[in-house]
Amino acid sequence: MKKPNKKLLITGAVAALFLLNGCVTETKYNALEQEYEQLQAALSADQAKIVLLEGELKVTMVDKVLFSEGGFKLNSQAKAVLGKLVPTLSGLKQTKIIVNGYTDNVPIGPKLKRDGISSNIDLSSKRADGVVEYLVKQGVNQNLLSAQGFGESNPVASNNTSDGRSQNRRIEVTLVGAGN
Repeated sequence: MKKPNKKLLITGAVAALFLLNGCVTETKYNALEQEYEQLQAALSADQAKIVLLEGELKVTMVDKVLFSEGGFKLNSQAKAVLGKLVPTLSGLKQTKIIVNGYTDNVPIGPKLKRDGISSNIDLSSKRADGVVEYLVKQGVNQNLLSAQGFGESNPVASNNTSDGRSQNRRIEVTLVGAGN
């Protein structure tokens, strides 16, 4: 038996849900779907997860793709990965781009404290701000961008394991309000 195309099934289900519930218009859904496909093609090999939600498109990148361990300055790999987002993001005219930063629950170490980072909220905020600053420098409309750090709140995995902590250290770029 032929294995069904997972992306096609998910896309079809999401489209049906949106259309049945009237949550977004077909035009807005199609615009969001187009952005999803562009970002999926650009980021397929970069440890980025892209999810199409109700009226939102969320790109999640783990911290090791963007920052050195325990750091908040973008590394060269980060600039390459974020650079792949730029063509899609710089073409947006009305869609809000929200950059959220998250950490695990490990307390801030002495090195970060020397850099003026006193909490995980500070660290996650610095990381989100760094992503926004880079995107603006690359031509993304700063009026559409916002950044916020959430520290260790909203974990996506248990902080009791190194793998779980790794998943919780992330940046989420969410596009809200399709329609360019």
